[in-house]
Amino acid sequence: MNILGIFATLLLIVVAATAVLYVARPAMLFRWLTAALRRFARVRRKTIEVDGIAWPYLEGGPPEGEVLLLVHGFGAEKDHWLAYARQFSKKYRVVIPDVPGFGEATKSADLDYGMAAQAQRLDGFLQALGVSRCHAAGNSMGGYILLKLALDNPARLESLTLLNNAGVSSSGQSELEEAVARGESPLVMRSPADVDRLLAFAMAKPLHVPARFKQVICDQNAPHADFRDDVFAALSRDHGQRPLNSRLPEVRVPTLVIWGRHDRLIDVSCVDALQSGIPDCESFVFEDLGHMPMVEAPVRTARRHIAFLDRE
Repeated sequence: MNILGIFATLLLIVVAATAVLYVARPAMLFRWLTAALRRFARVRRKTIEVDGIAWPYLEGGPPEGEVLLLVHGFGAEKDHWLAYARQFSKKYRVVIPDVPGFGEATKSADLDYGMAAQAQRLDGFLQALGVSRCHAAGNSMGGYILLKLALDNPARLESLTLLNNAGVSSSGQSELEEAVARGESPLVMRSPADVDRLLAFAMAKPLHVPARFKQVICDQNAPHADFRDDVFAALSRDHGQRPLNSRLPEVRVPTLVIWGRHDRLIDVSCVDALQSGIPDCESFVFEDLGHMPMVEAPVRTARRHIAFLDRE
C-alpha cells in the first residue's frame, strides 16, 4: 500500500472511531474536542484555590507577556473564549477563569453572588496569581464584574473592554428585561431543547450543536438549574436596582465598548450610556451580531480589541 492509501485508511479509521464515540460516548468525545480546541488556542487548564473557593482557569501565551484577563457571562464558562483567546495568546499571557458559580468553579449556596462580591473575589484571584495589573475584557455579567473592579480597584487594570456588558440602565428595554419583569429566569438551562433556545436568544446567527452534544451540555448544567435561578436573581437585582450609570465618570482606565446590534438580552442603547459616562471611552457596534460577539465573530471582534490595545 502506498503512502496515500495508508493515509486514507487512517483517516477512515479516525472518522469511524469518532462516529462510534459520538453515538456511544458523546461526553468523552466532547471532552476530547474541548482539549483539542484548548491546544488550538494555545492555553492549558490550571486551578488555584483562593479563600476556600476553587478557581479552574485557562492560561497560555508568553509568561512574561502583558496579562489579558477574559471573564465570561452568566451561564457561560471559560471554554467559550477559546476561539477569541487564540487571537491573543501569541503576544499576551491570557488568563480565563471560571467565575464562582459557573463552569467547574465552586458552586455554593452560602456565597454572595452579587456583583460587588464577585468583583472582590476576582481581585483576590488575580492577587493569588501574582497579577498586579492587567488588561481585562468581559462579556455580559463578566463585563459587569470588571466594571465594578474598575471602580473599586482601578489600579488593577491597564485597560477595560466591555462586550455587551450588564450593569448599566438605558433608554431601551430588552427582551430579557421584559422576561425578568414577568418573574422569569430565561437564561437557566433545564433540558436539551434549552441549548437551541439559549443560542438563538444570545446570537444573531446561532451556532449548530449536534444532538448528542446538546445532551452532554444539558447534563453539565441542568443539575444546577435551581442554584442558577438564585444566582440569576442576584445578578438581576444588581442590574435593575443598582445600575452603575452614576459612577461611570469615576472609571479612570481606557475603555473599549463592543456591542452587537441584535442583542436581545441587553439593549444596544447601553452603548450611548457607557460612551457618554466613561471619560476615556470608545465604542463599536457590529450590525450583524448579537449578545456574544466574541463567540459569533471571534476574529473580527478580536481585531477591534487588538487595535484598541495597540493604541493603548
